[in-house]
Amino acid sequence: MTDLFEPDSPPSTPDDERRALVALSLVPGVGPTRVRALLAALGRASAVMAAPVSQLVRVEGVGRQTARAIQTWNEPAEVDRQLARADAVGARLVALADGEYPARLREVYDPPPFLWVRGRLTDADVDPVAVVGTRRASDYGVRAAQAFATDLAGAGVTVASGLAYGVDVAAHRAALAAGGRTVAVLGSGVDHIYPSRHAPVVREILERDAGAVVSELPLGATPDAPNFPRRNRIIAGMSVATVVAEAHDKGGALLTAAIALEQNREVFAVPASVFGPATGTNRMIQRGLGTLAGSAADVLAVVAPQTGAAPAAPDVDLASLTAVERRLLDALDGRPVPLDAVCAQAGVDASTALVYLLQLEFRGLVRQLAGKQFFRAYTTGGTGRA
Repeated sequence: MTDLFEPDSPPSTPDDERRALVALSLVPGVGPTRVRALLAALGRASAVMAAPVSQLVRVEGVGRQTARAIQTWNEPAEVDRQLARADAVGARLVALADGEYPARLREVYDPPPFLWVRGRLTDADVDPVAVVGTRRASDYGVRAAQAFATDLAGAGVTVASGLAYGVDVAAHRAALAAGGRTVAVLGSGVDHIYPSRHAPVVREILERDAGAVVSELPLGATPDAPNFPRRNRIIAGMSVATVVAEAHDKGGALLTAAIALEQNREVFAVPASVFGPATGTNRMIQRGLGTLAGSAADVLAVVAPQTGAAPAAPDVDLASLTAVERRLLDALDGRPVPLDAVCAQAGVDASTALVYLLQLEFRGLVRQLAGKQFFRAYTTGGTGRA
């Protein structure tokens, strides 16, 4: 397993530029949106900090008061304190231009200009699946989070969540228990673990090199209410899909799902009991805001073409398959293949192929996407069974 920083990745941000990024983020009135606008206009944080007011006010969204605050800011000791706090907990700044920055988060509108990271983001974490839900989780919600996170981790998928009570921490713990990786996104500084009773989960992530703890907030930031929508935006943005394990009609999990939809990401909802108090996922399904997911296999079947992950094979004896079914399976892998290419590879005409592919789909061996594209819905093993 390697770090995301590779020779052909974007270069690492120089130390002086990192200091300037931290300084810029600490200027009163300069939030992430203005930081991005300023960097887009002037190229480097150091250039922004050195620019005159007359140049800064030409940047969209930057008024004279904000420009003066940037131009007159002179608190290098504050930057030193941030870097010292980062060093104390083994955190580092990962800028938008750095190779380790989550690739999918970089694609969204308004990505954070940098993240503070403890632990490692590796090539295994490029396409995480978020498992989120209510803090006031029922036993059913906890079990759902555990089941999804366990199976996702077993398929080699990193599980992302927010370290909160209830569903979030259940997902982190289950991924770790399955020997998988997990990323905890905080609504506080990475040196301020909240809730504090979940510090052992963070410790396990770091000691086992099993993921990372990330935040866009300054070191020392407390878990104030306005921080959690920002945290949810990162969870949704860095993930290829979001699974809502359990939710009430209002709450952060539904906000995360809504953000994921805005970012054109897949959203899944685990159906809730009609007799329980938390029926938010049922309303999501009813309103077309999430695809019903009864197991992680439903999620993996959709994200596999993007991630290469797939559920374990169903318990189907290969000897029970017909020769045509075997040829069709041999023509498929974890990536979508158009029907005509499947037919050419298997030596079967289209009408025959469709009949047998449908049978294979019923048996959980094949999945179909829009445009008559097919892929194998499981990972191969050496058991002699599918």
